Amino acid sequence: MRRMLFENLARTPLTEAPPPADDAALAELAVSVDYAARRRLGRSLSIRQVDAGSCNGCELEIHALNNAFYDLERFGLHFVASPRHADVLLVTGPVTRNMREALERTYHATPDPKWVVAVGDCAANGGIFADSYAVVGSVGQVVPVDLHIRGCPPTPMQLLAGLLALLEPKT
Repeated sequence: MRRMLFENLARTPLTEAPPPADDAALAELAVSVDYAARRRLGRSLSIRQVDAGSCNGCELEIHALNNAFYDLERFGLHFVASPRHADVLLVTGPVTRNMREALERTYHATPDPKWVVAVGDCAANGGIFADSYAVVGSVGQVVPVDLHIRGCPPTPMQLLAGLLALLEPKT
């Protein structure tokens, strides 16, 4: 037993170093999102996040957009507490029976023009929770969805790229 303990202590960890951060790509993407928002709305983009019944994996990635590394506020993108101040609703998770009415009310409280983004696989099609008795279905079955950002969970860079795709004029 003692020998096994010492061998495990002496062995190096099997983890890998994280990939190097690409600050230039992040800055370019965030500036593009802010520019597109100002061109389309005349002001910066206001985002309201709604959890419709997720496992919170997507929320962790969304909240990472506000940490010191991504810091979306410096690019003019900000999260708001009220749907009345929002331009975009980021909805995560499959819509549960308990959250259906809350999501509908939030959607109707958001002023036009508004966009709804279904974040993650669960919001897009119910994910692993699709057959649960407590789940109504995907976000698109409750409110109209303008964009799906796939992933379980999508990375912050995928979220930014999705917001940029949402704001770019369709040709």
